[in-house]
Amino acid sequence: MNLIGLQTLARREVKRTFLILNQVVWPPVISTLLYFFIFVIGFGRAVGRMEGLPYVQFLVPGLIFMNVVEASFGEAAASLFLMRFSSSIQEILVAPLSYPEMVLGMLSGSTMRALVIGNLILLVSWPFGGPLPHSWPWYLALIVVVSVLFSSLGLVMALWAESFDQLSIASTFFITPMVFLGGVFTAAGAAYRQLPAAFRSVVFYNPMLYLVDGFRTAITGHSNPFSIQIAGLLLPMWTLDLVVATLGATLAFLLAMVLFSRGFKLRT
Repeated sequence: MNLIGLQTLARREVKRTFLILNQVVWPPVISTLLYFFIFVIGFGRAVGRMEGLPYVQFLVPGLIFMNVVEASFGEAAASLFLMRFSSSIQEILVAPLSYPEMVLGMLSGSTMRALVIGNLILLVSWPFGGPLPHSWPWYLALIVVVSVLFSSLGLVMALWAESFDQLSIASTFFITPMVFLGGVFTAAGAAYRQLPAAFRSVVFYNPMLYLVDGFRTAITGHSNPFSIQIAGLLLPMWTLDLVVATLGATLAFLLAMVLFSRGFKLRT
């Protein structure tokens, strides 16, 4: 492994993140404060408790997850697309780096951005009664895994897109709606009970449901009470959270690496 080359590329991506700190870090923190004013101060007393938790403690993990997803996807997609647009990607392609090293180096800036934003939101939520993580190792590991998942998807989208309009298709029409329907603001159990019986199973096909529940378990220690039967095994929700996060990150990373190795829209 070319450690010097990988470190140089990672430093470049991290430095790019901190050079535009006012554009990529403070806006999500400010928007989170607005969410607190609207949902916690405005509706918190009316909502009371959600899945046995005070609403602010229920809300914080979902907000952290939502911002980690947006930060990871946006950072990776914008960085690679701008390198393609300016043809500076050619400098990386001719460097003595393997394709896994290229992808890992580009993911480093997104992961650092996700960690910074996630922990800033955790800090901002604390005066409002937000919880500190029940398990710090699980919480930090989950941020990294989810960041790798959506950063890799950002790289894939940046390779496919031919314009900035196309770059936002995945985020606007797929990721954001699935995140909002994944239990960020309301309990999955409530959505499950309110849907007609024929559509109730649809709730469990949204992968964001498991990722949000993973964050909620790591931060509050409280997991969704659902259990799902797969191949005759009755699996608790937190087990599926781990499987979905790890499998998703692995597949997305491999897809990004395969596209890089084939030079998909990189050498034209």
